[in-house]
Amino acid sequence: MRKSILATFIATAFFSLNAGAVDLIQVYKDALANDAQFSSARAARLAGAERSVQGRSVLLPRVGLSGGVSKTHSEFNPDAGKAVTSNSTGNSLTLSMSQPLFNLGNWESYEQSKLSVVISDIQFAQAQQDLMLRVAQAYFDVLAAENTLKTLQDQKVATAEQLASAKRNFEVGTQTITDTHEAQSAFDLVTAQVLAGEGDLEVKRAALRQIIGKDAGNLARLKDGIQLNSPVPAQMNEWVATAEKQNFGVTISQASLEVAQREIKKSRAGHLPTIDLSASTGRSSGSSGTSAVTGVSRPTTIGVSVNIPLFAGFGTDSRVRETIALEDKARNDLENARRTAAQSARQAYIGVVSGLAQIKAFEAAEISSQSALDSTKLGYQVGVRINIDVLNAQQKLSNTRQSLAKARYDNIVNGLRLKAAAGTLKETDLADVNTLLAQ
Repeated sequence: MRKSILATFIATAFFSLNAGAVDLIQVYKDALANDAQFSSARAARLAGAERSVQGRSVLLPRVGLSGGVSKTHSEFNPDAGKAVTSNSTGNSLTLSMSQPLFNLGNWESYEQSKLSVVISDIQFAQAQQDLMLRVAQAYFDVLAAENTLKTLQDQKVATAEQLASAKRNFEVGTQTITDTHEAQSAFDLVTAQVLAGEGDLEVKRAALRQIIGKDAGNLARLKDGIQLNSPVPAQMNEWVATAEKQNFGVTISQASLEVAQREIKKSRAGHLPTIDLSASTGRSSGSSGTSAVTGVSRPTTIGVSVNIPLFAGFGTDSRVRETIALEDKARNDLENARRTAAQSARQAYIGVVSGLAQIKAFEAAEISSQSALDSTKLGYQVGVRINIDVLNAQQKLSNTRQSLAKARYDNIVNGLRLKAAAGTLKETDLADVNTLLAQ
């Protein structure tokens, strides 16, 4: 009956601690709404969407309306005679329109503006992907810090019990003062580690708070005994090939290279003629005070103008050479982006695969460390083991559990980083990770 009541109390306490716990998807939704970096990227995307409109404007007609009112007063003084004065008034209104018929530079500017919109969209997708990684990293950093603190607190309790046992045994004369000093030293050390763990947890929670703009509260933890899967596809070369094509850094560099190539065409267009259609119509009227003549004129003109550049101080040639060099730079930037993406994919893949192996090793080590601790405690009770042996076994088990928890968290984040390097990370991947948490 007593054990049943105790089990019920523990289960109730566990439920109360996890009731209302925030999971990864909820934290991500808060980050979407409150993260300053992502909000900045969203605004940049809205601004970038206007570039195609601005680029298209140079291809469309320009229409303008102008008008004016004037009044003139003049006075003529002959050498001999009476001075003559005159006054005249006038007003005019003109409607004009111009339409580029041929301007290769304007066309290339329009094509560049469309590429700028594409780059803005990719940069926004990259920012969203970066937000997923930052949220996941911060989330599991908090869980790791909580797990470390909990392990240290449990170790402190166990060390305190061992210290109390050493003191009692010393009082009855079955152990020396050395055992008490060793237990006291271990207790003081783990107390300091608990204080450091509390500080580290606060730092990790502050990092998560910076992303979501508020305190996250209790976080849902990993389910007990979860099994993490190997990456699919299983071959590293396939991940590398995908990263070299779909990584956001690569696609941005590809679009930037095309912008640079069109910039060369745009600069070379400085040697070509431009042709424009222009038309205007208007109304002007005026009167003269001396002749008492008033009249209205309605001029209308339409024409085509051709502008042929002959010499621009070698500026156009210099601009062409500059853009060719910038195109070569963009090409090398693209190659560097491909290599960087490939290396990121390799590192993340190796991290996932080696992490799975480490998890299995730590799981086996946890079982053996627990068995070793139980055996050492039994040996201590019968007098074949000393106090320091128990303390060392407890320390070994605590370190193994911390390493196991961290290996699991790191493996989950590395899996997300692998998909990010390949350019395939989506919100559904976060939802899959969320299923590993205790709801």
